Amino acid sequence: MSYVPPAFSDLGKQASDLLGKDFPVGTAKLEVNTTTPNGIKFTVLGAKDNKTGTIAGELKTKYTDKLRGVTFTESWTTSNILGAQLELQDTIAKGLKLDVTASLLPAKGTKNARAGVEYKQDYIFTRAGVDLFKGPTLQGDAVVGNDGFLAGGEVAYDVADARVVRYNAAVGYVAPVYNVTLHALNAFNTFSASYFHRVNRDVEAGAKATWTKASDTVHVEVGSKYVLDGAAFVKAKVDNRGQLGLGYTQVLRPGIKLSLGGLFDTTRLQENVHKVGLSLALEG
Repeated sequence: MSYVPPAFSDLGKQASDLLGKDFPVGTAKLEVNTTTPNGIKFTVLGAKDNKTGTIAGELKTKYTDKLRGVTFTESWTTSNILGAQLELQDTIAKGLKLDVTASLLPAKGTKNARAGVEYKQDYIFTRAGVDLFKGPTLQGDAVVGNDGFLAGGEVAYDVADARVVRYNAAVGYVAPVYNVTLHALNAFNTFSASYFHRVNRDVEAGAKATWTKASDTVHVEVGSKYVLDGAAFVKAKVDNRGQLGLGYTQVLRPGIKLSLGGLFDTTRLQENVHKVGLSLALEG
């Protein structure tokens, strides 16, 4: 049976999403998505930091021509950063994607640009890119997989300095209801292991352990998701530092989703160190 492995950055994604998503901590977020009849999608993002009161926002427009495999996205943030991305999917060959991403900060004249290519087919997923204004730096990663077993690597090479500036590796195993992933990151100075298990249609569980060579301890985090019904679920996570995270997500009506979250330090319950937040997403 054919199988296309995930990208290197998506290895262990289910465990990372379980432990990281749906916990809107320390901020109040608003996301509004609308799509016009001719396929243009508008996204408005806003977030207020509960501690500083700072509000950050972004306006994004995305146009997709599915027939030609062309996607164009432009964005403008409250920091006055202009961004644009052009993607060509399957236009030259099936499984081949080309993209160019650029950003500009007019106030300072700071600009960035990156060109990339992605190719995927049965048993392999490869990507390569070049950062045109930094270095320039060549980046590449690849993942191969078969019968559930995955192995991948990532490397970045600074052309001007003629040296490797980053390299990472990972291996994993994916089954229908569970997966495990091992990462060696930051030039093999950080190691992590993650586990995800879909216990049944209502319950998910996962864990992640991270160790760095500069530390004598291992950071362990475990979490779970429980689906209350078709419109609501709760999440909980805890780590060995005593940080307890709680999240509740409710679909108020089709196209309106509310998430509430909190992060509580169980070792300092009487102190004002806890964080709460909310996120409201509108889809139309």
